[in-house]
Amino acid sequence: MLTPLRLGFMPTRRRFFSREDSLKYKGLILQKIKALAPKLEIVDLEWLNDEGLLRDVEEGRKVAKHFIAKEVDAVFCPHCNFGTEDAVTLAAKAIGKPVLLWGPRDEAPAADGERLRDSQCGLFATSKVMQRLGVKFSYITNSRLDTPVFENGFLNFLRAANAVKHFKGARIGQVSTRPRDFYSVVINEGELMEKFGVQIVPVDLGKIIAAVKTSLASPSGELKDTAAAMRQTADFTGMDKALPEKLAALKLSVQKWSEGEGLGAVAFQCWDALQEELGICSCFAHAELTDAGLPVACETDIHGALSSLLLQACGHFEAPTFFADLTIRHPENDNAELLWHCGPFPASLAEGKRKINKHFVLPSHAEGVCNWKLKDGHVTVGRFDGVNGKYSLFCGEGDTVPGPFNQGTYTYLQVNDWPLWEEKLIYGPYIHHVSCAFGSYATALHEAARHIDNLEFDPASPSLDEIKTALRQGQERPSCR
Repeated sequence: MLTPLRLGFMPTRRRFFSREDSLKYKGLILQKIKALAPKLEIVDLEWLNDEGLLRDVEEGRKVAKHFIAKEVDAVFCPHCNFGTEDAVTLAAKAIGKPVLLWGPRDEAPAADGERLRDSQCGLFATSKVMQRLGVKFSYITNSRLDTPVFENGFLNFLRAANAVKHFKGARIGQVSTRPRDFYSVVINEGELMEKFGVQIVPVDLGKIIAAVKTSLASPSGELKDTAAAMRQTADFTGMDKALPEKLAALKLSVQKWSEGEGLGAVAFQCWDALQEELGICSCFAHAELTDAGLPVACETDIHGALSSLLLQACGHFEAPTFFADLTIRHPENDNAELLWHCGPFPASLAEGKRKINKHFVLPSHAEGVCNWKLKDGHVTVGRFDGVNGKYSLFCGEGDTVPGPFNQGTYTYLQVNDWPLWEEKLIYGPYIHHVSCAFGSYATALHEAARHIDNLEFDPASPSLDEIKTALRQGQERPSCR
């Protein structure tokens, strides 16, 4: 899950423009992207020829085979001069990964009128051929290397490429069936596999419960250490003394199952069987797993798990998402909404005290529910969902604001036009569950959706025009009207 993104670096030139200037820019670009993304794994072309630049179709075939063998996750093709549109496109089509086009802005012509690169001109040619051959691509406006336009555009593409990497062909764990009355989380497993390569990996809740009971009967050092860490993370005062051990056993059982199955995220049936068999709520275990890089969605919401996986991958799994209900409007602020759930928000996102309580809604009142307010900040909200064979990705951004106290985990989110959000959510194929993350990821989700077949990007605010403007101008995040 936490493997670094692997980028195929495919710089190109056309033979009758300046060789020396192309080589100079190849080096400058490589140096720049290494500085921007130190953890990025880069597969270059230094083995290809004496220039390390793609120049013709035959070289393109070799590059495609090499990148496929190296299992690159995305391709960056800077046009170090005009470039070779046929070689670039045919290679990109064969590789079949998200591709980014860009070229450095030319300086003024020399005194004698000579131009060394004409990168922008070549990009027009390459983009047309890619459209002819059905190659999806992202693009950064023709710009100088040391500008926010390139820097933010390149980093945004990496976020999008990581989201695509983890979404396409994802394996989502399904712990038991959906709750009986939750028709809203019904999904079409066959369609997810056919349209996106997504595989659902089910497990009977009884097997997880049996693993928990086995662990508790003979506690390992790992179990004891995990329970001790939980006691340091949150306040268990007033709870059963064995609760941290039970939650630790549940966390470790799900974690080991997910690692063995190669899962990207989990949808968990969190009530009522778990309370009947173990006498606990799984909320804090969800929080801990999500904090560790395995997003967990409540109430067996598989589309919710996919939403969380997309959003957490946009942040390179450096910070967790939180899985929320869209619950009530703020009692005084017409553009604010309560983001709440009974207790699964990661502790690393909390502000102030972190207390474990009994469930205040379920009749069992079982223990294990988190009780804390989230920190303040800018938040991205996302929801992957579908109905009648059509799938879309809702997206919006806002800022946390003060609001009345709630039991469970919560924050209030202010947006520019909540009635617009509500209308899109009601008429779109969405439900009350959303995945959220601190930070601005609307531009990354937009680019990710560009590279995922059968998925429509459906933003509220920022709007699509605001997202595109931000990308053109190199803004760190779009401004909402």
